[in-house]
Amino acid sequence: MLDQKTIEIIKSTVPVLEQHGETITTRFYQLMFGNHPELLNIFNHANQKQGRQQKALAGTVYAAAMYIDNLEAILPVVTQIAHKHRSLGIKPEHYPIVGKHLLLAIKDVLGDAATDEIINAWAEAYNVIADAFISVEAEMYEEAENQAGGWDGFRSFMVDRKVVESDVITSFYLKPEDQKGIAGFIPGQYISIKLEIEGEEFTHIRQYSLSDAPGKDYYRISVKREAGTANPDGRVSNYLHNDVNEGDILKISAPAGDFVLDTEKTTPVVLLSGGVGLTPMMSMLKTVVKMQQGRKVTFVHAAANSNVHALRDEVEELAALDHVNSFIFYDAPTEEDRLNNRFDVEGYITRDWLKSNISIEDADFYFCGPVPFMKAINRSLKDLGVFEERIHFEFFGPKGDLEE
Repeated sequence: MLDQKTIEIIKSTVPVLEQHGETITTRFYQLMFGNHPELLNIFNHANQKQGRQQKALAGTVYAAAMYIDNLEAILPVVTQIAHKHRSLGIKPEHYPIVGKHLLLAIKDVLGDAATDEIINAWAEAYNVIADAFISVEAEMYEEAENQAGGWDGFRSFMVDRKVVESDVITSFYLKPEDQKGIAGFIPGQYISIKLEIEGEEFTHIRQYSLSDAPGKDYYRISVKREAGTANPDGRVSNYLHNDVNEGDILKISAPAGDFVLDTEKTTPVVLLSGGVGLTPMMSMLKTVVKMQQGRKVTFVHAAANSNVHALRDEVEELAALDHVNSFIFYDAPTEEDRLNNRFDVEGYITRDWLKSNISIEDADFYFCGPVPFMKAINRSLKDLGVFEERIHFEFFGPKGDLEE
C-alpha cells in the first residue's frame, strides 16, 4: 500500500500527465525499444506507428494517477488490458523493464520538474500498479491453460479452410494440429495469431475476433485486407490473404477479451456493425440463435456496398427466424445493388433511424467498426437516452475514447 504522502505526490502530477502524457509515452517506447528491441516481437508495430498505443498508454497512466488511492475504480481498464497482455504473452519479467523506461521517459520529458521526490513516488506507485496487473494476468494464464481444451502460450493450428467472403474479407477456419480439443470462448472474444514472415526482422502478433459461434471443432476469423503493404497492418493482412493457404500452420493463443455477449440476459439485443466490425457481432448473433431461442435480436450492418459486404448469406439465413431482424445499410451502393434490392437503407445509421426502427427502452446494444462509425452510434444511443450500462463496444486495437 502507498502512504498518504506518496498518494498526494502522484495526484499532484495529474495535470502534468494530462498535458504531456502522450509525449512521455512516445518517449517511453523510443527508449524501451532502443534498449530492448526484442520486445518488438510482442508489441503491435501498426499501433506504434499510428500512435494508438502511445495514446492508450497515456490514458492508462493518467487514470492510474487520478485513481491511485482507489485502483478498484480502474479495474475494468486493468481487466481489458490484462486480456490483451495474456493473449500476447506479456509476463511478470516484462514489468520491471516497462517501469524503468517509464520513469526514464518522465524524467526525460519533464526535466527538472521531475524531482527525485516525484520519480521516487512514481516508482512506488508503478510497483503497486504492476502488481495489480500481474495478479489479474496470473489468474488469466492459469484459466487459459487449465480449462478444457486450453493451453499456454501459442499453439499450432492448421488452416482447414480458407473462404473468400468479399472483395476485402477472407475467413480462415483453424483446427488444432494435434487434433485435440480446443478451448471454448464467449462470443465477442478474439485470438492472437503470431506470424513469422520471411524477410521480416521481428514476429508480428495480431488479434482477430472470432466470427463464428463457440462449440465447434474449429475457430474462425474473418480478416480484412488492409490497403498497401507499406504499413504494418497491411503487411500482416495481405500476408494472410496472399500467402497463407489451406494446410498451412499458424500459431495462435487461447481466446481472450472482455467485450462479450451477456447470455444471462433475456432482454432484446441490438448488434450494430460497420465494415469488418461485423466479426464479433456474427459470433454474438449465432450464439443468441443457438443458445437463447426466442430472445429478440436485431442485426444492423453498414458497408459501402455488396462488393465488400461479408457473411451476408449467413445473416440472411438467420434473419428468416421469427425473433431475428436484420437491416443492411449501404452508403455507396452499386447499380446492381439497387436493381436487386440488396440493401434496406442507403446512407448511414442515424439517430432518427434508430429511434424509428429499434425498441430502445429495454435493449442492450453492442457495436463495433471504424472509430467514426462507433462515435456516431455511441452519440446517437446516448442522445436517445440509452443508459451507459446497456452500451457495449469493442475497439480493434488499443482502447480508445468515443467521446467527442
